[in-house]
Amino acid sequence: MLYAGAVREHRANKLLAALEPEDFACLEPHLEIVSLQQGQVLCETGQPLPYAYFPHNIIISLMAVMHDGRSAEMSVFGSEGVTGLTGAAVTNQAFGRYVVQITGTASRIKIAKMHEVVSTRPAIQRQMRHFMEALMARVLQNVACNAIHSVEARCARLILSTSHRVDQGMIPLTHEFWADRLGTQRSTISAIMKKFDNSGWIKQGRGGITITDPASLREVSCECYQTVHDVFVRLLPYTAKKD
Repeated sequence: MLYAGAVREHRANKLLAALEPEDFACLEPHLEIVSLQQGQVLCETGQPLPYAYFPHNIIISLMAVMHDGRSAEMSVFGSEGVTGLTGAAVTNQAFGRYVVQITGTASRIKIAKMHEVVSTRPAIQRQMRHFMEALMARVLQNVACNAIHSVEARCARLILSTSHRVDQGMIPLTHEFWADRLGTQRSTISAIMKKFDNSGWIKQGRGGITITDPASLREVSCECYQTVHDVFVRLLPYTAKKD
C-alpha cells in the first residue's frame, strides 16, 4: 500500500524519476510500493502477468527454466527499468520465471492499467519504447556473449552490472545465484570467485561479495559490459551509471 513519502520512493526508479510531473501524475495513483524478498517468484513461465514492477533497490531476473530443473538468466531488471512489458504486449503471458534476486522494494502497477496509461500519454510511450529497445539490445548482446566469451569474463561483467544496480557496498548473492544467472555449475563459479578474491578484485564474505578493484575487474570483463552500457547512455542517459 502507499504511504507517506511514496512519491519520492516511486522516483527511486529511474524511469519513473525521468517522467515529467504531468506524466508521472497519470501513473502515480495506480502505483503501489511493495517489499519483495530474495528468491520470491513474481510470476511463473506461461502464467498471466498481473503486474509491471519498477524496481527501486532490487534486482529481478527473468529466468529460462528447463525441464530438468536447470535455469539461466535471459534478462535482468533493476532501477533502470520495468518488468513485464515485453510479455504483456500481446499474450500477457510470462516468457519465463520472474524471480527477485535481492531483497528490497519496487513500485508496481497492474499490467492492464499500465498499458492504458501508456496508450494515452505519448511521452510515457516514447520512454517505454526507448527502454524496450535498450532491453532488446542487452538481450541480443547477451546471446552473442554467451556463445563467444568465457564464463570468467561473463562473471566479471555480471558482478559489475549487478553492483551498479544494487548501488551498495556488498552484493548479497550466493554462488548458487551467480551460477543460475550464468547457466553454469556452482563449482565453476566458486573457482572463479576464489580467483577474483585471491587477485584482490573482490572480497568474499558470508553475506555476499564486495568489489575492491573495479578497474581490474573491468579489464577481465568482456567487451559486452561497455557495449550494453553505451546503448543505455544513448537511449536512456538518465538510467546509466558506471564508476
